[in-house]
Amino acid sequence: MAVSQMQQRYINFTNSLFQEGFVDEQFTQLQQLQDESNPDFVAEVVFLFFEDSDKLLADLSKTLNQEPVDFKRVDGCVHQFKGSSSSIGARRVMNTCVTFRAFCQDKNREGCLYCLQQMKQECYLVKSKLETLFQLEKQIVEAGGTVPMSE
Repeated sequence: MAVSQMQQRYINFTNSLFQEGFVDEQFTQLQQLQDESNPDFVAEVVFLFFEDSDKLLADLSKTLNQEPVDFKRVDGCVHQFKGSSSSIGARRVMNTCVTFRAFCQDKNREGCLYCLQQMKQECYLVKSKLETLFQLEKQIVEAGGTVPMSE
């Protein structure tokens, strides 16, 4: 495949991430921090987010399955999750956190468990999408091209 075709595929894929709500403008700002001196900056930040996410999701699951549920602790974890997902522009994850926190405030265990499953699903989806994006970037660079910047 020609570099120009790969670049167009990259642009189309990136646009779909925004249109489907997986990422927002914060992701673009993160991409703008990447330069030649640190070409893997975005991927490193995103993968750190997913490492932290795995730990937070496990902690949330454990806390929600204890009796009585410590909703203050759950809310603290969800608040942290919301902040970190917002910092990388993972919009759908962040939106789920907003709903999750409302259930925490209502001390609604079933609602929290539902949101936990939804957060796991959204994290899985955005991780898969971003891994594909990073793979496309790698293919473009390996073919001698430059990765197009988001607008």
